[in-house]
Amino acid sequence: MYIDGKLIENNCKYSAINPATDEVIREISVANQETAQQALESAKNAEKTWGKTTIAERVEWMKRLRSALIENQKALRMAVHQETGKSWACTEEDFQSLIDSLEFYADEIKRYTPPTIVDTKGEFKHQLRHMPIGVVVAYLSWNFPLLNLGFKLGPAMAAGCPIILKPSIKAPLSAYLVGKICHDIGLPKGAVSVFAGNDREVGNYLSSSTIPQMLTLIGSISTGVKVMQAGATSIKRYSMELGGNTPFIVLEDADLDLAADILCGLKYNNSGQICVAPNRVMVAKSVQQAFLEKVTERADRVAVGYDIESDFVMGPVIDKWERDRIHKLVESALSAGATLVRGGQFDRDEVGAFYPPTVITDVTPEMDIYQEEIFGPVISIMTIEDHQDVIAMANETDTGLASYIFSRDTGKAQRMADQLEFGEVQINGVKYGIDLPHVGIKQSGIGCDCSKYALDDYFYLARITQAM
Repeated sequence: MYIDGKLIENNCKYSAINPATDEVIREISVANQETAQQALESAKNAEKTWGKTTIAERVEWMKRLRSALIENQKALRMAVHQETGKSWACTEEDFQSLIDSLEFYADEIKRYTPPTIVDTKGEFKHQLRHMPIGVVVAYLSWNFPLLNLGFKLGPAMAAGCPIILKPSIKAPLSAYLVGKICHDIGLPKGAVSVFAGNDREVGNYLSSSTIPQMLTLIGSISTGVKVMQAGATSIKRYSMELGGNTPFIVLEDADLDLAADILCGLKYNNSGQICVAPNRVMVAKSVQQAFLEKVTERADRVAVGYDIESDFVMGPVIDKWERDRIHKLVESALSAGATLVRGGQFDRDEVGAFYPPTVITDVTPEMDIYQEEIFGPVISIMTIEDHQDVIAMANETDTGLASYIFSRDTGKAQRMADQLEFGEVQINGVKYGIDLPHVGIKQSGIGCDCSKYALDDYFYLARITQAM
């Protein structure tokens, strides 16, 4: 663990498992309440030092860390490869997102200035200023270990907020290696801490402490609710990117090849464990058969395995519990009348938590697979006949993260996009980047990841007013 500028071991151990091989990769130390308290106190102390550094000093540390991470690129990517089982090619996005975040926020913080206010009567001078919010505790999901870490580390370092990074116990190794690199470059103690631990014991302890001023999370809606419940011991700020129930709308005039490419890329890349992956694929009746043929042709080209050579390799899901959860959703849909077109079968005795690329059709709103986030390599397709009905169906969810529309009629697509109740609507393509705001509405989140707008979560806005 990396706490108070030191690498720490204790007698509380955890064996990290490769979900592709079922083998123990490494035994690591994990936190208990005592070590969590050490990290909290160290971060609190760092408010007086790290929080008072100049932007130029913090930017220099961010550049130094970025360079050290690049020097350790192979080791970091290998950690992700082993702890998640994702293909080697897929680890590049994880690593690059971390690097991009440090670079982006090191540059963006130089331009991040509060707006000016002119007194209405000309009697006062008003000065707005940004103040670092203080200690941040960040809970990270396992699906993109370094990407998720970068989304939190970049703005926190730029703002001067000491941050405690708690990676998922399911994928802690790459985060631990980031902690070691922070130690090796001599990052000021308390600026960053990294450790995993039991969510109930350690997570609740961190959340219930009155030291953190912000709790931030990438994870499920249920986890977000638990974090807020535990955090209610004091007034805190929350920034959360939570789950979704993403609609993927394919109209009769869509470019079907384009739509099939993007759908299969999102559902089979990273084994569908992507928060913005399509969950409800809504296809116009007149093109459904043609679209289904294109989707199944692409699904058939996906190679399932680990450390194999192929144009498109899909690894396992994160563990066998998740594999079984996904399979129950598929089985429930089939028993309720859905049709299995591809996949849906696996050998429970095989090594690894692999689930095949799966396609089902005849999905209806009453099915669990329609209502719940799949978070796995399953494409579930339903038929639509009326444009207005599909908008109502798409919006009929308490989540609001991502959504997609495919139509050659850009005017029609724009009119539909204006009616969709989601933080992100993508038309005829998909684009994400550290410079673009990533937001969820309704139960899908609070605050913002990525872009200059994420910095707002890490600062207080204060005012100084002086009589003229």
